Amino acid sequence: MESETDGSLEEKMNRQRRRQERQRRAEDRGQWASKTEYILVVAGNVVGLGNVWRFPYLCYKNGGGAFLVPYGLFAVLYGVPLFLLESSIGQYTQEGFVTCWTKLCPLAQGVGYGHIIMKMFEFSNILIQAWALFYLIFSFSSQLPWAICENSWNTGNCSSLWTLDSNSTNQTMKNATSAAIEFWERRVLGISGGIEELGSVRWELALCLLACWAFCYFSIWKSVRSSGKVAYFTATFPYVMLAILLVRGATLPGALDGIYYYLYPDINRLANFEVWIEAGSQIMFSYSLTAGALTVLGSYNEYNNNCYKDCFWISLLNSGTSFVAGFVIFSVLGFMAHSQGVSVETVVQSGPGLAFIAYPQATALMSFPQFWTVCFFLMLLFLCVDTHFVTVECLITSTVDMFPNLFRKSGRHELFVLSICFVFFIIQLMLVTEGGIYIFQLFDYYGYTRACQYFMALCECLALSWGFGADRVIFIIKDMTGHRPNVFFKMCWKYIIPLLSLVSFILYLVEYKHLKFNDWYIYPDWAYTLGWTMMLSSVLMVPLWAAGKIIVTVRTSTEHLSALCCPPEDPALRRDKTLEEEMYIELVTPAVKT
Repeated sequence: MESETDGSLEEKMNRQRRRQERQRRAEDRGQWASKTEYILVVAGNVVGLGNVWRFPYLCYKNGGGAFLVPYGLFAVLYGVPLFLLESSIGQYTQEGFVTCWTKLCPLAQGVGYGHIIMKMFEFSNILIQAWALFYLIFSFSSQLPWAICENSWNTGNCSSLWTLDSNSTNQTMKNATSAAIEFWERRVLGISGGIEELGSVRWELALCLLACWAFCYFSIWKSVRSSGKVAYFTATFPYVMLAILLVRGATLPGALDGIYYYLYPDINRLANFEVWIEAGSQIMFSYSLTAGALTVLGSYNEYNNNCYKDCFWISLLNSGTSFVAGFVIFSVLGFMAHSQGVSVETVVQSGPGLAFIAYPQATALMSFPQFWTVCFFLMLLFLCVDTHFVTVECLITSTVDMFPNLFRKSGRHELFVLSICFVFFIIQLMLVTEGGIYIFQLFDYYGYTRACQYFMALCECLALSWGFGADRVIFIIKDMTGHRPNVFFKMCWKYIIPLLSLVSFILYLVEYKHLKFNDWYIYPDWAYTLGWTMMLSSVLMVPLWAAGKIIVTVRTSTEHLSALCCPPEDPALRRDKTLEEEMYIELVTPAVKT
């Protein structure tokens, strides 16, 4: 009886000590001012361009409504479990995506260093934000420049928007180029003949890029103290624009034809293995998985925040936004096809082609085209803003957590953020040159490819569910939230996600194809070598770090592997057999027996 009382007293003291330690760290690192800020920032991060310009096209391309079957399965088996895993380890450790591994599985800390490299390549996505800002400025013109051919940059083959109808599809129109394409390629990009011809800097785009980096700096210069406040506007405003465009799109002639193409189910497409790969890739991309962002954002939560419930609501919001965005996009594309007297499939595009060619053309055909174009590019701009400043904030947070004594002093954090923003702005000036689009595509195709994501997912699940222990993760979540995750999550972390990730990674390597720009430009061999170097630079960090840790640690083989798969201060696992062998994790150093 006395020993039980002593044990209970010791446990209370340990809990009190951990609570004080968490409070001290919260004061040093900062914390979300409210639960609302956390939800808005995470939602703003995961709801991005992939929801608007990628999901609707994939749905149309891969069987319409039938695509929702593999998409839903991957969301349940892959998206939600991995979302919970990443956000919960951040909340538990209260560390960035590098140092969190020292408390979980030091052998896998290479995952964090791989994330650093992936983040730096992901910074290039700010170029899309600069393009959106450029288009937004021109949207206030009395005559939208991508609708007419009376501009200085237009060629003799230019065809204005109103001549692209069924009555003009004659021999003379076969070599014509639309005004929207010429605006994009000749006015915005000033595109050169290849990556070897960088040319001069497009200074108007450079100013847009500078404005985007300036906004990023002032969004995160005070860490979560400032980014949480910014998200009240940047995370909600796109939904206002999405609602306006949805209502407008639904009232346009031809909208039903576009929606039909979007959702008409082709069950036969489900037999195509590529459809399932595309569904998994979309879940990985749109849920912001294996990017380190969920871990970092979760680390600013209070220890007892219910991350278990959060992951369900945010995942539902993300997938729901993707579904609704499809109606916004395809109703307008249906209207465009109806106006030009062509089929919907002839105007459907994905990625930049949708955002900067097809959709601007469609809004130019509407009444009050400037208003609808402004709405669209404002939505696009703020979708980019949230994702980008979270990406930069995650890298900065993780770096500061690695060197707290250096950066957690008055004024140093702000100076460090300014240095990061300025340095990457200078580096990214090459992206706004006449050959910059070729470099951007290279970064996008290799630097942050799905192969990197699948490999990181495989390593994360192996390290946490097999090294650290899936049971320990489950009890950590129960200790934080008061809810014990279903055994289904354990099965996903240990078996399903690793298996799907491994298969997808192998298939990517087997079916790999060289990058082509616009399906015609073939990069030189040195560019492909550079691309593979970028991809391997993050992937190889994991095995290289693990090998280095094993080599430098001087212990016997068994003790060595056991120590590297557990925190340096191994938690004390307490089993209460009367409560179904439930384990309680204690972050204390075991007493040394003499």
